[in-house]
Amino acid sequence: MYSPTDLRKDTLIDMDGVPYKVIEYAQKQMGRGGSIVNTKLKNLITGNVLDRTFRNDESVSPANISRQTVQYLYSDSDNLHFMDMTTFESIDINKSIDPNVPKYILEGGNIDALVFDDKIIGFEWPKNVILKVASTPGGDKGNSASSNTKQAKLETGITVAVPQFIKNGEEIKVDTRNGTYIERAK
Repeated sequence: MYSPTDLRKDTLIDMDGVPYKVIEYAQKQMGRGGSIVNTKLKNLITGNVLDRTFRNDESVSPANISRQTVQYLYSDSDNLHFMDMTTFESIDINKSIDPNVPKYILEGGNIDALVFDDKIIGFEWPKNVILKVASTPGGDKGNSASSNTKQAKLETGITVAVPQFIKNGEEIKVDTRNGTYIERAK
């Protein structure tokens, strides 16, 4: 059991048999009355977001979610297709569960899936991924120190703004939370 002060961003909790993820967390001192914790919670089944305030004397159950490594095979117009790495069974899920999968994972790549009641309800993303630049216009000579950017199309098909010195074929780190360039891959 968690106390409300244990809740932090990305903590998975159970409320009425439904898994939620803490998106925002703020603790407030109420003088003699103790403290309260204001949270924004995302329902991992429906995707709805709700605001919830917890008193200091309440307790919260951790969500009964397991993690399972799956391999991304391919996507079609409606579904994402994965393979369970332990049983080698094919798993098909709707794209609406996480539209970021084809953006940040190449076919054949592995990711940890969040499983609730034997169904995939989401994915645990790393903070950044390394992707190769498929095409980008050439940079202006002498512009490597400026803050100018140009658009680069990556091997997964997404486009990100990169510094002028990035060339075709280079590997870069991309932030999975907002889809922005971080740095060259080392």
